[in-house]
Amino acid sequence: MNLTVKDKILISTFAALTAIGAFIRIPVPYVPFTMQFFFCSISAIILGAKKGALSQLLYVLIGLIGIPVFTRGGGPQYIFQPTFGYLIGLILSSYIIGKVISKKKNSFKNVFLANIIGVIVIYLIGVPYFYFINKYYLGANISISFAIYYGFLLTIPGDIVKVLITSLVGVRVTSSLNHEIVA
Repeated sequence: MNLTVKDKILISTFAALTAIGAFIRIPVPYVPFTMQFFFCSISAIILGAKKGALSQLLYVLIGLIGIPVFTRGGGPQYIFQPTFGYLIGLILSSYIIGKVISKKKNSFKNVFLANIIGVIVIYLIGVPYFYFINKYYLGANISISFAIYYGFLLTIPGDIVKVLITSLVGVRVTSSLNHEIVA
């Protein structure tokens, strides 16, 4: 993929916005409620699947090299944080959201559906990672139901609200950018 200067600037901008989203948070036990998904999704909606995913990959790599852009810092040891799986999920989620939107008639309904799929992808990676790191690396005596409750059920209501807001904003922004998304 050949990236123009404009592409590189936009990818970097969305990586930075996702980092900012990590610090716009509501503290809840174990898995913080942040605005990272909002910027992950908007990156996919505006940049498309590959460039959106690149922005999220850049965000994760910046954190892994030691710049404290994650909710609890940064550095290569962050892969042992129980919530790191959600960060991996952001990369794949952005790609899938962009792909779903590019394959369907652009409408609020389809952007909403793409975002729902994107959130599901994050949970499919994040919850098992949360469980395995807690149970087998940290030695915590947790059950799968504990991981599902704290890693999914506690946060999904807020994520549904984020999906709705992100879909509304995504449709409006892309309409302003002269894309074919209809509200």
